[in-house]
Amino acid sequence: MKPGTSMKTDTPAEKRIPTENKAPAENKTPAENEHIPDRKHALITGSSRGIGKATAEVFARNGYDLTLTCRNSIKELETLANHLRSSYGISCLPLQADMGSEADVIGVFSSINYLDVLVNNAGISHLGLLTDMTAHQWHRVMAVNLDSCFYTCRAAIPLMLQKHSGSIINVSSVWGIQGASMEVAYSASKGGMNAFTKALAKELAPSNIQVNAIACGVIDTEMNACLSEEERTILRDEIPADRFGRPSEAADLIFQISQSPSYMTGQIITLDGGWY
Repeated sequence: MKPGTSMKTDTPAEKRIPTENKAPAENKTPAENEHIPDRKHALITGSSRGIGKATAEVFARNGYDLTLTCRNSIKELETLANHLRSSYGISCLPLQADMGSEADVIGVFSSINYLDVLVNNAGISHLGLLTDMTAHQWHRVMAVNLDSCFYTCRAAIPLMLQKHSGSIINVSSVWGIQGASMEVAYSASKGGMNAFTKALAKELAPSNIQVNAIACGVIDTEMNACLSEEERTILRDEIPADRFGRPSEAADLIFQISQSPSYMTGQIITLDGGWY
């Protein structure tokens, strides 16, 4: 069980599709809508399923142009993008990219000319004893979960400075606060994300750019589908709300944070049904 994530799959780096080949030629980029003065644009990573997919739906429903990324499930992401375009009349660009790769993130931002909201949702987990973990596995978790925040924020900040406004929202986990046995790397990466959030918020507050995070408990996504009914019951009994969270609830909170007063920054907001 891995609270606070919506993306699990991981494949060797050599299977990545080069970023410059990922955007279908027929798709319009959000930059093509710049003639609309009040057009807003959000980048949501890890958005082919779970929390990221639900978040994309909420932002599209509210009129945002979108850039969406995934590492493996590009067909699912393209299907989602087509749905969002036809349902809400927005521009939506799906890209296949490894957010733990600096080169891939640079490629993603080559398609973005302006940005109002960045949602760092891409993440992976690793379950097992620390003594059984290889250095490669450790660094991979850190790359996808933490390095990606550095890469995306570094690229997003200059775009937000153009408007002297913006919102960065990192999707973290209660394990980043409490820690979890058998998930040391994941817990450490999310704890690092929380510290990253608080530090960057201080750095960007004078520029009217807000940086916040949500620390999710157990969200009912595909990642937890591996749990048996007995395991789900035991886990549910630990949660005062007596149920798992829904991806739509996390998505609604993310959107609400993006619309919150600019004085709210540097916060780690827990969404766990009273669990911790």
